[in-house]
Amino acid sequence: MRSVLHLCLSVFICGSIGAVSIRAHAQPYPNKPVRMIVISAPGGSTDILSRTLGHTMTEALGQNIVLDNKPGGGGIIATETLAKAPPDGYTILMSNTSHSVLPSLHKKLPYDPIKDFAPVSLVALTHSLLLVNPTLPVKSVKDLIDLARAQPGKLNYASGTTGASAHFGAELLKLMAKVIIVQVPYKGTAGQLTALIANEVQMSFVTMPSALPHVQAGRLRAIAIGSPRRSPSLPDLPTVAESGLPGFDVGAWNGILAPAGTPATIIAKLNAAIVKMTNDPVAKEHASSQGAELISNTPQEFTVYIKAQIARFAQVVKATGMRAD
Repeated sequence: MRSVLHLCLSVFICGSIGAVSIRAHAQPYPNKPVRMIVISAPGGSTDILSRTLGHTMTEALGQNIVLDNKPGGGGIIATETLAKAPPDGYTILMSNTSHSVLPSLHKKLPYDPIKDFAPVSLVALTHSLLLVNPTLPVKSVKDLIDLARAQPGKLNYASGTTGASAHFGAELLKLMAKVIIVQVPYKGTAGQLTALIANEVQMSFVTMPSALPHVQAGRLRAIAIGSPRRSPSLPDLPTVAESGLPGFDVGAWNGILAPAGTPATIIAKLNAAIVKMTNDPVAKEHASSQGAELISNTPQEFTVYIKAQIARFAQVVKATGMRAD
């Protein structure tokens, strides 16, 4: 009789544990907070977009989106962290244009920019402003080029992280205008802007959401748009391409990546949360006022976009001779 009771008790306990395990496994995603690694330091346009998206995704998914800024290495540190994360949807990355540039700047990366990631969606395309310190006697791209030619090697530019639009934009301008301007790297957009305002450097390309408040306050002067078309926020400001360098384009992108192998059902839920933000009229208007265009696409479309961007930047990196190692 006792052995029968022991057998029944064992079956009950095992069955209960099994039921708990099945219920835990069957809980819908997400059932705990999601970590969003941010590729840049606080204060930049990528960080600003991350906070906006994090708020929307928290509401859409019913779980907190916890931001984790990991600047450094031009984006390599944050991107490698994601590549090594479990593919369970609880670690994602707010990436940016540097993901397209890094493969051309480095002989070897600690990850494969295509194979190690599951693209979720674009989030935004952002205008880039060519800024100068107000004490610099230039009000146009032509003025800047003329000054740089008259004083080769005397002007400095803040580059921000390696391969980001600030670095890429200045090197492309130097190549196309055939001028010598010295690179001075800073850690993140905030450091870049601080240096420019303090006149430690004379010029820089900065994405509009971060730069616009300083332009409006008179702390910095915008002389051109780095993107191929004008911004509704500054409709009278010409593009660099219009200002004597046709074909110039340093428009920036932001998008969400997950680790390779993340289940398609989870990718679809994350994508739907992003689409909700990019289609929200209030969010779109707010982003537009700061020079960013909210835009989403399918995971498949984003994959194609990333591959095309890597190929485009490879051509320019080769032409400029840019290297990070």
